[in-house]
Amino acid sequence: MMRSIATQTTSELGGPRSILVRQRRDHVELDRLLCAVDGARGRDRQELLTRLCRLVFPHAFAEESVLWPAARRVLPDGAALTLTVEREHQEINGLFTELEKTDPEDARHRELWSRIESLLRADVRDEEDALLPGLQTALSRRGLVMLGIVWDAVRRIAPTRPHPVVSRRPPGNVLAAVPLTVTDRLRDRLDRYARRSGGVRAVAAQRISARLAKVAGAVEHVPPLTHGEDLSTRDPEAT
Repeated sequence: MMRSIATQTTSELGGPRSILVRQRRDHVELDRLLCAVDGARGRDRQELLTRLCRLVFPHAFAEESVLWPAARRVLPDGAALTLTVEREHQEINGLFTELEKTDPEDARHRELWSRIESLLRADVRDEEDALLPGLQTALSRRGLVMLGIVWDAVRRIAPTRPHPVVSRRPPGNVLAAVPLTVTDRLRDRLDRYARRSGGVRAVAAQRISARLAKVAGAVEHVPPLTHGEDLSTRDPEAT
């Protein structure tokens, strides 16, 4: 029986540069942020949600672009395992998109957040207990390190916002990386500036961020960016 990567040492997982260690490190930070968001209110909560998105969506994007294609190549059940996670990712993207449009003080915001938190924790369990241990058995130590290096490089230049219409698989998600990364990271800066400045400047920053959100929404619907999707994870707006 395969052991969860949550219970193994760094050495057992292939060393600090291994994809398994890098994944677990992000999962630990995810748990910290989830707990912090739960206890926060107002601007602090919004800032923590921004930090959470900057962790979750680049992490997932790099998985879908690099890690899951590798799993489908080397694992007998890789297609089924990755599809389970992709479905979780798709639901999380849809819920976060709705969360962004909901007033933080609205009861609906708490309902959405509760579902998102539950899905994120389930996603971690599926990865740490099944998918990643499978990769551990199928790849050499060197293979785990090389995969980790590529995954980390992609993560650093990936979108930081939810995009439910974009494909969860190549080539669509890879083609989406550049335009959506630019709009997302600009919006991150604008939203933080608005929270910290207040007044007329805050209003102006919020308006520009809203316009960029519309641009990103239009980009998502460009046909090549929806290609590669499994039908079970396709957003209805992509058709």
